[in-house]
Amino acid sequence: DLFGSVEPLLPSLREDGVAVWVLGAGPYPPGVVALQELLDAASEELEPEDVWEPEDMNDTCLYIFTSGTTGLPKAARVSHLKSIMCLSFYDLVGASSQDVVYLALPLYHMAGSLLGIVGCLGIGEPGRGGFRGRFGADPSTLHPAGATCVLKEKFSASQFWDDCRAEGVTVFQYIGELCRYLVNQPQRPGERQHGLRLAVGSGLRPDVWRSFQQRFGPVRIVETYGMSEGNVTLFNYTG
Repeated sequence: DLFGSVEPLLPSLREDGVAVWVLGAGPYPPGVVALQELLDAASEELEPEDVWEPEDMNDTCLYIFTSGTTGLPKAARVSHLKSIMCLSFYDLVGASSQDVVYLALPLYHMAGSLLGIVGCLGIGEPGRGGFRGRFGADPSTLHPAGATCVLKEKFSASQFWDDCRAEGVTVFQYIGELCRYLVNQPQRPGERQHGLRLAVGSGLRPDVWRSFQQRFGPVRIVETYGMSEGNVTLFNYTG
């Protein structure tokens, strides 16, 4: 969808040796790699581990572009190790494979992609320990089972509780403003008739936190703080 914005820059990108990959059928100009064709032609069989396994877990896995609060967005390096650690995110906040996670955050940021999608993949089975505190453990002791993830293309405060009831949502991943949008909605019948038990995210103001729980019921809230380019994450377990 965004290729038209990149196309005028192709000559300068080629001069700088920058490869351009596009997910879509094309056609595209020479020098642009159409990923869909390669995906369609790829075998379903995994290559041997020595082909795809990183030589060093601290090597770069991907780049996440930060929001650019001090200028243009900047590419933050994310290692293979940090990506793997994101598998434990939902396990650390008390979710399990029985949960249904509601995700309406952009997937080009770390919260939506690595913590949200990858976190759902890594959730352990109830009572089997999951990934809690076991980075580097014997893989045979890890029991990921995965949780159901409900992806919403765009957050809608007016549709949120209807979505939760329709999809059986039990966990909500937010940024603080999303909870404020919900609190600012006009009151309507059935706001407390839902299965949501856990909300986890960043940037929730104390006044919105209190209003959210008073209005929508005893939803447990776990506030976290971290950065794509940082190496420390904080969890508020106590509320």
